[in-house]
Amino acid sequence: MEFLVATGIGMVTACGVYLLLRGRTFPVVLGLSLLGYAVNVFIFVMGRLWTDAHPILVGNDPVADPLPQALVLTAIVIGFATTGFVVELALRSAHEARSDHVDGAEPGGRGGAAGRDGGAG
Repeated sequence: MEFLVATGIGMVTACGVYLLLRGRTFPVVLGLSLLGYAVNVFIFVMGRLWTDAHPILVGNDPVADPLPQALVLTAIVIGFATTGFVVELALRSAHEARSDHVDGAEPGGRGGAAGRDGGAG
């Protein structure tokens, strides 16, 4: 079971890094989200994979650790807010540069800030 979870985390991380290296802003935002998901699952798994463990103390039975769950819940909220902020930045950048390329200029010299004012700067 641990190998399956580790492989899944590795695949999601690899996909996130691949999307981060793309030239457009939307895949970059998706890559950041995927990396956030991979980190959340990693933190959750760090609390061990418990089977037949109660979430609260009941007698002398084993109890699952609540700290990783609390950390992941906090990370989800922070990740949601950060994703919203990055989407707003990407939309603003695309509007200002008239291109959704991450450096503001289309490959081959089309569009971007240099195409708008004739390259004078």
